[in-house]
Amino acid sequence: MKTVRILLWLPLIAFLIILALVLSGLVKPHDNTVPSHMIGQLLPAFALPAVRVGEGTLHSTDLADGRPHVVNVFASWCVPCAAEAPQLMALKQAGVHVVGITVRDTSEDTRDFLARYGDPYDRIGRDDTAAVQVALGSSGVPESFVVDGRGVIRLQHIGDIRPEQVADMLVAVKNAQ
Repeated sequence: MKTVRILLWLPLIAFLIILALVLSGLVKPHDNTVPSHMIGQLLPAFALPAVRVGEGTLHSTDLADGRPHVVNVFASWCVPCAAEAPQLMALKQAGVHVVGITVRDTSEDTRDFLARYGDPYDRIGRDDTAAVQVALGSSGVPESFVVDGRGVIRLQHIGDIRPEQVADMLVAVKNAQ
């Protein structure tokens, strides 16, 4: 008889446990931030062919020139990359050195993309196999990294840079000097 009474209460107990879990999720939502293991690390060594004719190979050591840079990983086939183009232009107009790494793209498609959406890049390297993207710890395109003048990664921004995030990126670049 006692076990029958306990069995009668089990659905209510299970419901209360589920309700408590749901309510705890509403009070403290799950943090979707992906922590980067590259923050504070030197850029991985790379040498990428140039997208633009007459521009030399882009080396990781080129980014250790004493100036901070924003390294933007993008592709011409990426819709959010087109959406972030005005924000990258705003960074360039504010004096930020923006370097591009185009992933799994052709030079021709990249040049067409830049003609359509603007060209904020000081230099652009072509990462045909996405090896550099993977070495950076990048999970997709677009993604941007603030790199200090010694070539050390100071910030990883996942996704497109939104208009309201430009000021934060400028602060990160200033702090990387």
